[in-house]
Amino acid sequence: MEENQRQLVSDAIDYKGNPADRTASGVELSERLSTMAIVVNLVTYLVGTMHLSSATSSNISTNFGGTSYMLCLLGGILADTFLTRYRTIAIFAVINAVGTCLLAVSTGLPKLRPPPCNPARSNERVEANSLQMGLYSFALSLYGIGLGKAANGDFFNVFYLIINIGTLLAVTVLVYIQDKVGRSWGYGICSGFMLLAAFVFVSGTKKYRYKETPGSPVIQILQVLVAAIRKRNVKFPSDISRLYEDPAQELRLSHTNRLRCLDKATIVTNKDNRTSEASLTPNPWSLCSVTRVEEVKMLTGVLPIWATTIMFWTVNAQMVSFSVQQALTMERSIGNFEIPAASFNVFMIGSIMLTLEIYDRLIMPLFRKTRYSHALAERKRLSVAKTSSRTTALILPVSGFLLLPQFILVGIGDAFIYAGQLDFFITESPRGMKAIGTGLFLATISLGLFLSTILVEIVRKVTGTNDGHDWLAHRINDGRLDLFYRLLAVLCLINLELFLLCAKMYKPNP
Repeated sequence: MEENQRQLVSDAIDYKGNPADRTASGVELSERLSTMAIVVNLVTYLVGTMHLSSATSSNISTNFGGTSYMLCLLGGILADTFLTRYRTIAIFAVINAVGTCLLAVSTGLPKLRPPPCNPARSNERVEANSLQMGLYSFALSLYGIGLGKAANGDFFNVFYLIINIGTLLAVTVLVYIQDKVGRSWGYGICSGFMLLAAFVFVSGTKKYRYKETPGSPVIQILQVLVAAIRKRNVKFPSDISRLYEDPAQELRLSHTNRLRCLDKATIVTNKDNRTSEASLTPNPWSLCSVTRVEEVKMLTGVLPIWATTIMFWTVNAQMVSFSVQQALTMERSIGNFEIPAASFNVFMIGSIMLTLEIYDRLIMPLFRKTRYSHALAERKRLSVAKTSSRTTALILPVSGFLLLPQFILVGIGDAFIYAGQLDFFITESPRGMKAIGTGLFLATISLGLFLSTILVEIVRKVTGTNDGHDWLAHRINDGRLDLFYRLLAVLCLINLELFLLCAKMYKPNP
């Protein structure tokens, strides 16, 4: 009997309203497998098939990832406020599958991509026209919308290790199918996995755990800000005990003197009294409890550390953009077997899984000191490109395994920061705002990817004008990607100092 009670979730119910069984779980492997198979190999398609420039392809890849993760945050608001998480995941998993099907169609029809070019005459290649890029971008956007909403369940219901198992299969099996059999076949298999995931998810309705949530924490934050702004001219009472506190609040937080401007939201006015008498409850957009305001104050305390974790995801973005393009120009053969360029991410995923097993979320990420390996490998690759007689060829006589240190080191860092960052934001968030902790985590990934795009554009404008040598030239062999990596290393070292300063000043929430 006692064992059975342990299997029940106290704050969740099943589809009949009974206590939910803890052993029931969601479907994540299919979603991660199809998602990563598309993301890690996206830049090779844009460069090799659509004939876009190195920097443009990188920006499309990072913008796609950044938008998807930002939609995860918006999807959480939608789920908590309107649709519930179950409906949100079910609806947008189907949208995700439809988007993948359109990707398979857009890559399978010859008229929807430019004509192939002669590798020895790559300067004469024809870029994809607006119609071809428009259709491909539409399919990618539809897929991203479904990914952003459906993937919201990843961070609430599964272990990171399971996510990486799906990623491992994606960067090996599916990437190989995309490169060697056909991109449309690879995308078709991805869409099949997503349809399967959606079907299994919906078929498990009777086992799904429905949690009753008090509403979106983002709405709570907005309510406190709006109420404080509305009462910005109202004077504080001499006795803080007169500040409003919800009598129905089970767990209350004591008033603190930090961010006193937000306390304006707790001041009771005559208008609030009239509203309460008419509806029995105050208008939350005009009057908030002390506990709710203190929760918002607690959340602001983690923001400095939150800001210093964004830079890692900017560096991480290079693993599926410029680092894959590096591998694309290097020899990747083991005997008669050629490793697909995007499959080099398997070394990053492997190091993530190994690190998770060994360290199990022990310390915060101090790995940023190791960023120089990116630049060293690129310097060697460029030196070969300049001296080789095969400078017009796609593959240079240099081993792609020179890239292993950067993939492995970033993978180790990924394991530390993913696990530690998510645990920190959830643990240090107020009890009623744990979901926003996950939202902050997702926002760092999204903003890191967008920051990568911004840096690429800045570098292109600064180094490509006034007869300067463009670091991120149209062809990767004509640029100075090593200098771009060195710039990232300097920014990471500066960011590390800021992180250590913020960590030293941070006071854990009680």
